[in-house]
Amino acid sequence: MTRMHVNEAVFEALFASPLQPSDPLTPEAVADAIGSTVRRLSAAGCTSRVAEEFGNHPEEAVERMRWVRQLTSDLCDCLYFPTAVPAATAPPGADFLPVSEAA
Repeated sequence: MTRMHVNEAVFEALFASPLQPSDPLTPEAVADAIGSTVRRLSAAGCTSRVAEEFGNHPEEAVERMRWVRQLTSDLCDCLYFPTAVPAATAPPGADFLPVSEAA
């Protein structure tokens, strides 16, 4: 997966998530929102949700995507996503990469 595809998948998952600008926007909260949304909808489901919102509410969707891109840019060095399902014996965090390395 190329850097662009990883970034787009992150943008789409965050866009499709229930996270709002008024929520506490810690790196952990953002990473949790992205992960739980991908698990709930799948990557294709996130893409579908983005397309649906741009079709139904284009002005609001543009603003949300702008916010998503700014937020991920601001937090890029702080976000960590799992690279694999953690093994029961692996030390915590051993299977995580920073977004900038994963991308």
